[in-house]
This record gives sequence, C-alpha cells and structure tokens, in this order.
Amino acid sequence: MSEVVKLYDEADKLKAEGKLEEAVAKLEQAVAADDSYALAHSALAVVLQRLGRHEEAIQHAVRVTELEPGDPFSFTALSVTYQRAYAGTNEMGYIRLAEEAMERSRMMGQHRH
Repeated sequence: MSEVVKLYDEADKLKAEGKLEEAVAKLEQAVAADDSYALAHSALAVVLQRLGRHEEAIQHAVRVTELEPGDPFSFTALSVTYQRAYAGTNEMGYIRLAEEAMERSRMMGQHRH
C-alpha cells in the first residue's frame, strides 16, 4: 500500500472517531506527498468544512475539479462545498458559485448520453 493511501486510511479512521483536527493533519500529509491524490483533497474539503474552515475546504474542492475535470461529481461536490460555506457564513457570493458548479456538472452529465 502506498504511503498516501495509508495516510488517507488513517485519516478516515480518525474522521470516523470524530478526531477531525487529527484527520486534517493526516490528509494534509497525504496531499503534501502527492498533490494529485484527488480522494485526499475531497476528504479534506469535507473535514475542513465540518470544522468551519470554509475557504480552505473550497480550495481543496476546487483542486479536485482540476484533477478530475471530466467527472461531473467533482463539480457537484464543489457545489455542495459552496452551499455549506454559504450556510456557515451567509455570504451570498457562495450561492452564485454553487449554482455555476452545479451547472457545469449538469452540462457534463448531458454530454455523456
């Protein structure tokens, strides 16, 4: 098993135990070792969001769309990250960004048929 996968698995266990800060630390180690590991960026977006660290969460969700630009789910997840950022901050700008990301996801889904 590669080091980044091991770190991801350890982070996943920590997240399940509610040890979110520790999970973030492991995931940050994973992306430091391999910035192209989309799963770790995706998990960071979720955990950071739970901690109320919305801007950081968004950065990782955006990175997933850069790593997997052809995957509609990447943009759906980014939209959800923006929606949660709005819920946590009441910043209206996040709504527009969420809608744009969801529209990209929809457009990609239509092109697959």
